Amino acid sequence: MTGGSPALSRLLPILALTTALTACTDVSTEAASVDPPAAHTTTTPPPNPADVGANELGLVPVLMYHQISADPAGEYDQTPAEFRDELERLYREGYRPVTVAAYVSGDLDLPAGTHPVVLTFDDSTTSQLAFTETGTVAPDSAAGILAEFGARYPDFRPVATFYVNNEPFRGDPRALPWLVANGHEIGAHTATHPNLSTLDDDSVRREFAENVRAVTAAAPGVTVRTMALPLGIHPDNAALTTSGTWAGTTYTFDAVMLVGSNPAPAPYAGLDPTGVPRIRSGRGAVPFDSAYWLDHLAAHPADRYTADGDPARVSFPRDRGGELNPRFTARANPY
Repeated sequence: MTGGSPALSRLLPILALTTALTACTDVSTEAASVDPPAAHTTTTPPPNPADVGANELGLVPVLMYHQISADPAGEYDQTPAEFRDELERLYREGYRPVTVAAYVSGDLDLPAGTHPVVLTFDDSTTSQLAFTETGTVAPDSAAGILAEFGARYPDFRPVATFYVNNEPFRGDPRALPWLVANGHEIGAHTATHPNLSTLDDDSVRREFAENVRAVTAAAPGVTVRTMALPLGIHPDNAALTTSGTWAGTTYTFDAVMLVGSNPAPAPYAGLDPTGVPRIRSGRGAVPFDSAYWLDHLAAHPADRYTADGDPARVSFPRDRGGELNPRFTARANPY
């Protein structure tokens, strides 16, 4: 369990009860000989943080999904209609998606007054990403629903983090390149999805190294920066979940995702990247599921992360300054 922020500490008793486009223009010699008029750009400064209730030390919901299926098989699954409804709620309540890598690094650029949400998908099944006979993304897959939602709401960047095993999405060679091209993050979920606590150290390293090797072979140029523990279980040597080497392949992960039941701390506050809690989002009422926590954060808005609109600074109420990770002191903007 991670810790650090008073907001999260207040929630722990509750728990005890149970994720540059470049334009090139060919300019003629004649045109190039004429000095163009000076460009005039207008930049609107972000609003006063107090006016939007900015709190970039607040809690962040990291949602965990498995199957998106018309016939859900378990508590981690949703129907396409349920997933669409959840996206509608997130949009309506001001949440905007970011990847796990962006979240843990604190590389967040969100409109003032909005809140980050991280969408994560485990196990790389075809209910998450598949293609039709014409080569388009299946409309009722998770990726298809996200793409359609983003097209309807251009201010909702439809990105997620997909934690994949070897031969993801039934080995479809189009899958991982499509995720990369559409702004999604690809994370590690081990080669064969074992219970890591049953493996010796060398076998744990092999699971991660083979997984990273498979991802980078299928999507050249990708760096696998984060991982999700299969079954939420650590190996006996927990240090191997963040880095290791096997047969010439080295892996290093910036974050390790748990199977948790509560919101995660802000990246600028009490975040422990070696154990990031996630909230289950599945069929029906699951204890401490996404509906429970979204209801809670809606009822306690001071507890959640609210962006100030300026990625260069970290804004928060002055009385919460003690929660700031000293690493981000240079960006601090208390008010």
